[in-house]
Parts: sequence; C-alpha cells; structure tokens
Amino acid sequence: MPKPSFVEWEAPEELQKKALEALEIAKDTGRIKKGINEATKSIERGIARLVVVAEDVEPPEIIMYIPGLCDDRNAPYIFVKSKRDLGNAAGIERPTAAVAIVVDGKAKDLVDDIVEKIGGLRK
Repeated sequence: MPKPSFVEWEAPEELQKKALEALEIAKDTGRIKKGINEATKSIERGIARLVVVAEDVEPPEIIMYIPGLCDDRNAPYIFVKSKRDLGNAAGIERPTAAVAIVVDGKAKDLVDDIVEKIGGLRK
C-alpha cells in the first residue's frame, strides 16, 4: 500500500520500531490514549508527548488532519506502517489508527530520543 499523500516524511523502520516499543513501555508504566478521538483530545489539550499514527487507515481522511493539528500544538508525531502493529503495541486486540503517549513512565528516555530524531528528520 503506498503511503498517503499527507504523510510528508517517512520515519526509518528502526525509528518506527522504537516508537512501538516506547508505546508498549508507556502502556505498562505510564499512560496512553488509544484511538483517534482520545489521541486528538490529548493533542488539543497539549498533553501528548508522542503521537503514533498508522499509515494504513482507510479511508485516509480519518487521520489526515492529525499532522496539522500536531504541528499547531507542537506535539511530535510519527507514522508507523500498520494499524494492527499499533493496536498490539497499545495492548488492544483490534487494529487502531492513532495512539498518544501522555505519560512516558519508564519510556521517558526512549520517547525523548524518538522526539529528538523526529525533529531532525523534519528539518
């Protein structure tokens, strides 16, 4: 499946794996918000430390506003290839389109590293 047109930059696979790993750690030791609605609320409230979005969402209009909203609210975001992988990392049995890490927990160093690398990729 080709990447959606609103995905302006693509994170290396290694960074995508780190984002999913950070999500799993934050799920267990911090706090995450699962699903598009919850992720959107955390971005709007300015509490999203990292937003992870799946590229393979159909129709893409469901998530295409997220990068702009993240940019407006200075919330770092990263796209990963699969909503199934994203759902698994978030600890839910269903595929999910977006998840936000709101409290890092033990994933703090990993999240900080990902956010720094994302900033470098987007310049």
